Amino acid sequence: MKILAIRGRNLASLAGDFEVDFQQEPLYSSGLFAITGATGAGKSTLLDALCLALYNRTPRLDKVGNKSAKIADIEDQQIGIHDTKNILRRGCTEGYAEVDFVGVDNQQYRAKWGVRRAHNQQTGALQNENISLQALKDGQNLSHKKTEVLPAIQEKIGLSFAEFNRAVLLAQNELFAFLKANDNERAELLEALTGTEYFSQISIKAHLRSKEEKDKLVAVQQKLQQQPPLTLEQRQILEQQHLALEQKTQLDQQQLAQIQQQ
Repeated sequence: MKILAIRGRNLASLAGDFEVDFQQEPLYSSGLFAITGATGAGKSTLLDALCLALYNRTPRLDKVGNKSAKIADIEDQQIGIHDTKNILRRGCTEGYAEVDFVGVDNQQYRAKWGVRRAHNQQTGALQNENISLQALKDGQNLSHKKTEVLPAIQEKIGLSFAEFNRAVLLAQNELFAFLKANDNERAELLEALTGTEYFSQISIKAHLRSKEEKDKLVAVQQKLQQQPPLTLEQRQILEQQHLALEQKTQLDQQQLAQIQQQ
């Protein structure tokens, strides 16, 4: 999965239209770049736009504690504090977030999230968000209902929102989210990010090899328990017996030689 472009209009700190095109210079050949700016410049809003278009969720809204809380919108209307429509800039009648990306199938897609107020009036009630997924190759809309679009986008990306947030986004203060994940979560993330099953295969082989070596160790330990080492006195007696047998063997060989000669 690769992000090609982020676009939007009237979202949080960013008024009017904005676009970040990773296919154009200087970003195309930069390799590594930073999103910087003063507080309120719109750094987090770019990440909001990315997540809204792909998942209809944003990390900063998900972190708000009281999920049942509501805040005032316009006049006597209220909106849930976790509602993604909160991202619409105050005083604006409509806004959208749009992301072009390459899916796990190497095809290019455009995911779009949009919201508007009734009758395009500032006093109009917020309408339900509109979400779409389009194939850039032929411009065909792949799904129409929100319940169909979101699973389709996740399938094309190959990551759930939680996985995307930990492994790709790493938004503010989330730098160690991937490192804090348990072994199974990291394995799933690495496999999804690389697009291969190598990590799982290596993990399975390592586990089987570890079990095999442990079984061998247990067998050796059991054998040692069945054959405890001799005491010093027992060993000295056996060494004396061994020496006596060697001497007797030499005498027997001499006698054998004499008999053969006769």
